[in-house]
Amino acid sequence: MELAVTTLAGKSAGKITLKDDVFGLEPRADILQRMVQYQLAKKRAGTHKTKGRSEIAKTGAKMYRQKGTGRARHSSARAPQFRGGGKAHGPVVRDHAIDLPKKVRALALRHALSAKAKDGGLIIVDELAAKDAKTKSLAKMFEGLGLANALVIGGAELDDGFRKAAANIANVDVLPIAGINVYDILRRHTLVLSKDAVAALEERFQ
Repeated sequence: MELAVTTLAGKSAGKITLKDDVFGLEPRADILQRMVQYQLAKKRAGTHKTKGRSEIAKTGAKMYRQKGTGRARHSSARAPQFRGGGKAHGPVVRDHAIDLPKKVRALALRHALSAKAKDGGLIIVDELAAKDAKTKSLAKMFEGLGLANALVIGGAELDDGFRKAAANIANVDVLPIAGINVYDILRRHTLVLSKDAVAALEERFQ
């Protein structure tokens, strides 16, 4: 697969050949769905918690005698049916993460990249750098490239000026190559890769 390379200013910077085993697969929705579920489940804090009857700070003494009152028999006031009692079957602190084999996770990333390439939502730029680190000038460049909702992936290290300039642009995420993930790729309309990012991805999947 061959794609045109552009600069941030919108000028042509030649062409690049992308490997079909990374960018040319037929996207599978089932694999992408499994990966998104895996990522979202892993992000959940799982810190939701309510107190059970054993954790309530109340006396455990029997409320009143068993017989002779004409009332229902009860033991502890910490039971769930009483005000201030413990919650029955309430949420507890737990890990929501699910298992997904490493090979499936790697395959999902390739399918996400291929999906963007197939839909025309993939743009390759020669370099991600901003000399003046001004948000206004970078936003104008993005507007010229038609980037209203995009994920921008750079090399191993991001240019500090570019990162700072892009930080205040709405609906634009900027990540180094180590942070690339399926969920962020799919949630943005356009994927922008630097030439360094392409080289790193193809080396990763050799």
